[in-house]
Amino acid sequence: MSTSYTVIIEEYAKRHYIRKFEKKYRGAWDVTLRAIIEELRRFDSLLETSIAETISSRDEIKICKTEFRVHGTQESRKSSGNRCIVAVHKSTSTVHILLAYNKNDLGDGNETAQWKAMIRENYSAYGDFH
Repeated sequence: MSTSYTVIIEEYAKRHYIRKFEKKYRGAWDVTLRAIIEELRRFDSLLETSIAETISSRDEIKICKTEFRVHGTQESRKSSGNRCIVAVHKSTSTVHILLAYNKNDLGDGNETAQWKAMIRENYSAYGDFH
């Protein structure tokens, strides 16, 4: 039986790119966010698909990247460029949304290096993950 996780959206994630999604997609974003949360509640199952991957793991915490598409758009998850970076805490059965962004929001350069730098700068608890 898979674990049911509690999903927590971190304040940094809300203030930055999530706010941009809310403005750009209005009502469709509400539906999208509910769908993201539902998927993350069943994170163990999500990891078995091609839309989530573990980036780093240490002790009881995994940093993972997932892909999502905004409700009502015609793009696939992969081609949309929309990503969530989450911290999965097995011991407390929680998933923390650290970032939800479109890869174009990060500017030029290596996407992974950019979001890892954002995690280091804004989340001291995860700063030493590689």
